Amino acid sequence: MARVVILGGGVSGHTAATFAAKWLGSSHEVVVVTPNAKWNWIPSNIWVGVGQMSKEEVTFDLDPVYKKAGITYKQAKAISLSPEGSASETQPFVTIEYTGQGKEGETEDVTYDYVVNATGPKLNFGATPGLGEGSELGEHTVSVCTADHAVHANEEFQKSIEKMKKGERQKFLIGTGHGMCTCQGAAFEYVFNIEHELNREGVRDLADIQWISNESFLGDFGIGGLHMKRGGYAASSRLFAESLYSERGVRWIIGAHVSKVEEGSVDYELLDGSTGSESFDFAMLIPPFAGVGLKAYGKDGSDITDTIFAPNGFMKVDANYAAGAYENWKASDWPRTYQNPTYSNMFACGIAFAPPHLISKPMSSPNGTPINPTPPRTGMPSGIIGKAVAHSVCDLITKGEGTHLHEASMAEMGAACVASAGKGLTTGTAAALTVYPVVPDFEKYPGLGRDLNYTFGEIGLAGHWIKHILHHMFIYKAQLKPGWTLIPE
Repeated sequence: MARVVILGGGVSGHTAATFAAKWLGSSHEVVVVTPNAKWNWIPSNIWVGVGQMSKEEVTFDLDPVYKKAGITYKQAKAISLSPEGSASETQPFVTIEYTGQGKEGETEDVTYDYVVNATGPKLNFGATPGLGEGSELGEHTVSVCTADHAVHANEEFQKSIEKMKKGERQKFLIGTGHGMCTCQGAAFEYVFNIEHELNREGVRDLADIQWISNESFLGDFGIGGLHMKRGGYAASSRLFAESLYSERGVRWIIGAHVSKVEEGSVDYELLDGSTGSESFDFAMLIPPFAGVGLKAYGKDGSDITDTIFAPNGFMKVDANYAAGAYENWKASDWPRTYQNPTYSNMFACGIAFAPPHLISKPMSSPNGTPINPTPPRTGMPSGIIGKAVAHSVCDLITKGEGTHLHEASMAEMGAACVASAGKGLTTGTAAALTVYPVVPDFEKYPGLGRDLNYTFGEIGLAGHWIKHILHHMFIYKAQLKPGWTLIPE
């Protein structure tokens, strides 16, 4: 019997675990190690953050789902990997520390035949002074990165609404809290849901809404922007975004690195080297991401973390990390199988793998401060990669070493994104975008880097209903209800 240990139970890890358990059956063991008791459909946290959904509507308990699937569930966080075993243990193992199941604080060494790192990101609030401490949110801003954060965000948002109903003007600052953040999409959705709710409450005229982002232009989204086919023409995401911000009365500061957060204000540096400050009454700033801090040790106990993980803490996979300068970057630099180059029984998926380089053009201020979005690896790509990795691991177990590994390169992968711009039965809107490929390939598609036949976008009520349907569909799938495998990633 082989044992597959999957570290993380988010979109990518949960996908990998459930498919692996289905394909391997009871002949082999699938173990999920995750510190969370609940699964969270993160794309809907923005609706929790404005009071349009509850925490219960975006989460469910993992334990009964894993019992139904025959998956061994350990509510714990991974601390370290020992891919060569140790002096006393010949088999590779991962050391975990329990966060629940009545074993809080206890540690355990879990042996494995194959391990999949799907730990996701550390929410690195500590990278910006005042934004938080380490992975903990600070007191000056709110977040929608977790369901609990989103509940707190809504509580503070409702306080602002109450003040406005009493005639008190409020300033909202939404965006990214560091020069190297990703997930501009979540902040993009949140700023327009804030604007929509203020309209619905009849207090929009008392609100000043300010966007602040590390993007060099609106609509970059960490993928270098895109051109989409609209009415027979190639329209840029920059034009699309600027039009939307202007229509909704949202002012913007772009190319910005938030350098400090204090009560009621942020300091920032721009790409031209100038600095400034911005006041706020309510602020939601996405933190930068980092690896969760997994360590790795050799058989003799030596620290081999740098062998397995990149400096940012994400796991090295089959990517070209020696591409060098921006002019040398190619779509082929991006990983295909997500197998670790040193240990063939080790894979990473979702946010946990180390990208070879940025997708957006690297930029920095004259002061040397990097100000550019880092690559997004969430949502649809995470699910697709998780499934491909599970398929590879299952084939290695059932067919033996040397079998062909399944591939899911982001440079050959299309993705669909539905970004909410306000929730409502008849008043909701969302931008529905497709992009192919996610990582532009300028050799295959000269000029724009993408195939316009599969890259397009529209905004409207239909997009909102698509997002609402996807919310229910993906929670249904994640709960392994009848027909779940028919729902695509």
